[in-house]
Amino acid sequence: MTADDTLLRTPEPGTEPPGEDGPRERRRLALTGHRLVWFVAGVAVLSLVAGIVVSRLVVSPAQAAADAEPPQAGPITVPVERRALDNDVTLRADATYDDAVSVKIETGDLGGPAVVTGQVPEVGAELGPANVALEIAGRPVIVLPGELPAYRSLRVGVSGPDVLQLKAALSAVGIDPGRADSDLYDAATATAVEKLYAQVGYPAPSAEEEAALAVSSAREGVRAAEDALDGARAALTAAQSGASDVEKLQADNAVRAAERAVAAAQADGGDVAGAQDELRLAQAQRAELDRPRETAAESAGVESARRQLGDAQQALEEARTQTLTALPVSEVLFLAGLPRRVDEVLVERGGTVEGPVLSVSGATLVLEASASASDAELLEVGATATLTLPDDTEATATVTAVGPAAASKDGEQEGQGDEQGGAGRYTVTLAPDALTPEQVTALQGQNVRVRVPVSSTGGEVLAVPLAALTAGPGGESRVEVRRGSGQDATTELVDVETGLAAEGFVEIVSADGELDEGDLVVVGE
Repeated sequence: MTADDTLLRTPEPGTEPPGEDGPRERRRLALTGHRLVWFVAGVAVLSLVAGIVVSRLVVSPAQAAADAEPPQAGPITVPVERRALDNDVTLRADATYDDAVSVKIETGDLGGPAVVTGQVPEVGAELGPANVALEIAGRPVIVLPGELPAYRSLRVGVSGPDVLQLKAALSAVGIDPGRADSDLYDAATATAVEKLYAQVGYPAPSAEEEAALAVSSAREGVRAAEDALDGARAALTAAQSGASDVEKLQADNAVRAAERAVAAAQADGGDVAGAQDELRLAQAQRAELDRPRETAAESAGVESARRQLGDAQQALEEARTQTLTALPVSEVLFLAGLPRRVDEVLVERGGTVEGPVLSVSGATLVLEASASASDAELLEVGATATLTLPDDTEATATVTAVGPAAASKDGEQEGQGDEQGGAGRYTVTLAPDALTPEQVTALQGQNVRVRVPVSSTGGEVLAVPLAALTAGPGGESRVEVRRGSGQDATTELVDVETGLAAEGFVEIVSADGELDEGDLVVVGE
């Protein structure tokens, strides 16, 4: 009998120790025995768990060496796919209005302060041909198309390339300037400029008071010269017509009187010789009246009078030109690429013009991106691109120009930092298509992502990763195809003809062997 049996044994009736409560003692002994059993069982379980843990942690040298060996190498495979391939050129583009310029107005001919009196445009307004950009000192500044800035006032008699530009601009706004191929500002040009002012709703510049007085004085000079010419012509006519009938009659009478004197002297023995001398003189004077008269002096007088009239007429014409409509330099603004958008207004009503008055740009929003030479070679004018707007929606754009990036003053190409600057960069210009006014406002000044598709399979094709391609002994492309599975798996080299490569995949146009979607091709070991 064990100690536990002794402890758990129930005393027989009548054998309890004297002086003790028999049933209570038996219950105490029984509880003590159960606790001991559970204690021993717990210790056994803990010992078992500890042994297992220790056995896992303790590795024999042989096992450690086996675990350190690399796993057996095997091929890395991926399945052949059917997918659409698109080769894109992705760029970052700045959205801006093209050809921004600062606008200056030449106000030196005003003769007073160049005060802005009205017609101040708002930012975002468009300036087109025959629009009024500003009102300075109560006079308009008229916008006309042209590359050459206004540098002088134009009036009748001046000529040059700026006159040709003015005539071309007048034609562009529907006004006939006269001879458009002539660089002379003539009366027809002045009339056309007067019509231009009427079109914009302002009176044409008026002639100065001195010019009007000069015209009046020149008219008086012309009238005096005309009178002098009439007198000289009358004198010449009189000289060319010879002696009058009265003069001839008087001469005939003198000849007959001399003849009678000779006859009387011969009859009465008078002075015959003296009478004959008087007769010869009378006959000579009569003959002189029948000869053509010398008119050189009268002709010279007529020519002199003609010259004086010509000078007077020229002076009148010059005076009149000063009263014909001129185009003051302060009232015209030539801008290329109209219409233009007002980006910034640098003056205000009541202020004085002392420098640039406006900053304007092209009215068309454009996207300008920088591309490497390799990407630029793939892009063509007219290609359609997709741009991501600031609100993450997409819109389309059209490539309008691809050209070498302009060099900046320091020799580096514009738009490139130190890492990208240098030769080989190209500027790509795109025009967004059909944007709403809200989209245009949101896009201005932003740098956006532009994707230009340059080639596509046009649908799903058989494709494998580029890493699956290897070169054969003859330079042909091939893939290694895994056939079967498990221990029986084998690989087979299949020659293929490739197509478009994009997105890390290459199109399989044809295969000299069985190759289909889902087949496994080796991409590495």
